[in-house]
Amino acid sequence: MKAICFYFQIHQPFRLKRYRFFDIGNDHYYYDDFANDDIITRIAHRSYIPAAETLLRMIENSDGKFRCALSITGTALEQCEQYVPEFIDILKKLADTGKVEFLAETYAHSLSSLIDPEEFASQVRVHDEKIYELFGQHPKVLRNTELIYCDEMAPMIYDMGYKGCITEGAKHILGWKSPNYVYSAASCPKLKLLLKNDKLSDDISFRFSNHDWDSYPLTADKYMDWIASTPAEEQVINLFMSLDTFGELQPRESGIFQFLEAIPRFAAERGIDFWTPSEVVAKCKAVDTLSVLHPISWADEARDTSAWLGNKLQNEAFNKLYSVAERVRLCSDRRLKQDWSYLQGSDHFFYMSTKHMNDGAVHAMFSPYETPFQAFTNYMNVLADFIVRVEEQYPLSIENEELNALLTTIRNQATEIEVLNKEVASMRNNLEHYNEEHAKREALAEGSAEKAEEAKAPKAKKTTKKAAAKKAPAKKKAE
Repeated sequence: MKAICFYFQIHQPFRLKRYRFFDIGNDHYYYDDFANDDIITRIAHRSYIPAAETLLRMIENSDGKFRCALSITGTALEQCEQYVPEFIDILKKLADTGKVEFLAETYAHSLSSLIDPEEFASQVRVHDEKIYELFGQHPKVLRNTELIYCDEMAPMIYDMGYKGCITEGAKHILGWKSPNYVYSAASCPKLKLLLKNDKLSDDISFRFSNHDWDSYPLTADKYMDWIASTPAEEQVINLFMSLDTFGELQPRESGIFQFLEAIPRFAAERGIDFWTPSEVVAKCKAVDTLSVLHPISWADEARDTSAWLGNKLQNEAFNKLYSVAERVRLCSDRRLKQDWSYLQGSDHFFYMSTKHMNDGAVHAMFSPYETPFQAFTNYMNVLADFIVRVEEQYPLSIENEELNALLTTIRNQATEIEVLNKEVASMRNNLEHYNEEHAKREALAEGSAEKAEEAKAPKAKKTTKKAAAKKAPAKKKAE
């Protein structure tokens, strides 16, 4: 049976306010609350909420046969909790159906996987905790920021406990191969890879309302025909896209919501099923290994990381940010760590892109800045103030070697404390066990003593009767 694996992405960054050079050292609040409130509220009511309600109806109308996955960044969840809590309520309803899977990803939608494995693992762990707190699920499949993936990441992802990873079905990686199969990572064969079907996904995301497209208008009936016509041995069609495709990128007037809601009915007519990513991982065997030597993503024509790290501006900002990573991890300042998380958002580097043509138009559409240089200047001003705050706690005069030695000492002490805690716990268990055994022995001893006394009691009664019998004749003689 052929199946569709739908995955929808939800992300919103904490956008920065205009931060001047003269604000450095004087203003430690970096965010444009008005813009963040306005954008998340607008998109939620135009896209997220009606799309989520549509997914609910699709599940109900198909008697639970429709299934899908959602991936929501921690920054998006925070904004939704603050500005549109009603959307969180709808997401909880989706979770309660048992037909929607929540995926793991970096909390801040960061690029940490490209430079700092420790930070990457930490952010994914924090995100997992947030998902469990809100929706009661422990994610089983990872979706890295912007579907970024390479061979170097695979062992790390598997060691973090994930059996599958979602990434882009990039043509320069696949070659003649099809994205409609499950593959295993070349560097970690136990990790399964689910690849986005680029064409079919983008038919919805980017071409749905394009009147110049030769397949316009796209109907659910026609779309399911395309999927049904794929080779029979191609078992799963991975359709990955942002949830704001529905109502934001493709306006409501285009009929996008009606198209989405009709998909389960036409899929059922053609015997097409729906699986979540973890179901795909469980049901499908990998047909081959896939080697990805250099990082890929689902962004821009190149499908690499050049959308965020393609010019000197981006790399300067990126490297400057992560130069203080070790120091930030030593800090206990909650506000500082929160800023550290928000400043890692990939969007800040995306706005600095100097690409042209179609890619440049996409970058400009999402950027709140007039130029990439303005984005760079604003971010670097904020970053300068942030680094000043970090230096106040851990000065840059401390050499990295000295800092690493300090970190090693702290980690060793933490390990020793953990070992000692385990020993203490073991001793407590042994002591409790000893006390229980001792109490049992005492109880047995008391029981034996009582039985012995009971055994003696009848003898004492017999002795008393005999004595009474001897006294009785004596009395008679006296009479």
